[in-house]
Amino acid sequence: MADFDYQFFLEVLTGGLLSGVMYSLVAIGFVLIYKTSGVLNFAQGAMLLFAALTFVSLVERGVPFALALVVTFAIMVAMGVAIERTVLRPLTNKPPITLFMATLGLSYIIEGAAQLIWGTQVHGLDLGIEDVPLEIGGVLISQFDIFAAVVAAAMVLLLSLFFRYTRIGLSFRAVADDQFAALAVGLRLPLIWATVWAAAGLVALVAGLLWGARLGVQFSLSLVVLKALPVLVLGGFDSILGAIVGGLLIGASEKLAEVYIGDYFGGGIESWFAYVVALVFLLIRPSGLFGQKLVERI
Repeated sequence: MADFDYQFFLEVLTGGLLSGVMYSLVAIGFVLIYKTSGVLNFAQGAMLLFAALTFVSLVERGVPFALALVVTFAIMVAMGVAIERTVLRPLTNKPPITLFMATLGLSYIIEGAAQLIWGTQVHGLDLGIEDVPLEIGGVLISQFDIFAAVVAAAMVLLLSLFFRYTRIGLSFRAVADDQFAALAVGLRLPLIWATVWAAAGLVALVAGLLWGARLGVQFSLSLVVLKALPVLVLGGFDSILGAIVGGLLIGASEKLAEVYIGDYFGGGIESWFAYVVALVFLLIRPSGLFGQKLVERI
């Protein structure tokens, strides 16, 4: 251990944690929908792609950055509300597999609509933040990763404040705890579901811009959603805190695994190591670190 490079270890760990924040941002979109309606929204990746593609296409057509952001935000909120009204509401009380298949089909419809409206070409997205290393305490950290982490933290704080201190946010928490009790006290479930889907649209917009700036805006961007699945397994499908912690754990573990044990497997394990971690965790704690247990032991 005398030749162990602690500074390099910290750089890898920090880079992994910051990447994990990006994973968490995608996972939060899943949690918002699943927590209130029990639906695993597989269309979240397509919504992310649609948001990024809409924004960059508007900017390329001469729309000012701020106006393009506002217009894209309005479109994503409208999309979230429309999905709730046209897909989720008619399928209320249907089996979970039916709802899952509906969102899976919806993801292809959204991708097809994006292709029809904006075309299939790859776009570069510049948010004005260069992806260059910045030295902090002797550790080199990507400037863009820091920016993305700050934006994600701000998003989490905003959602936390909204759901804790606003009327609709408190209603959301009540529905998440017990839908039947919420109905009994007169809460309007359709309004709450529509609001949550609108919030998921906002999360898709932020995540789409950050991932689009890193990877480029292309149709493979929707596959980022697959990175959120191990995060949800670790953190729990119904916990925002779990999405954050799970993202940090997945981001750090895959980066460290790639650097320190990747050579033993021929390299390139970063792309699949997270799923190994998730599979092992499923065998130990299926509900995740912060997820609600479906079966109580007697």
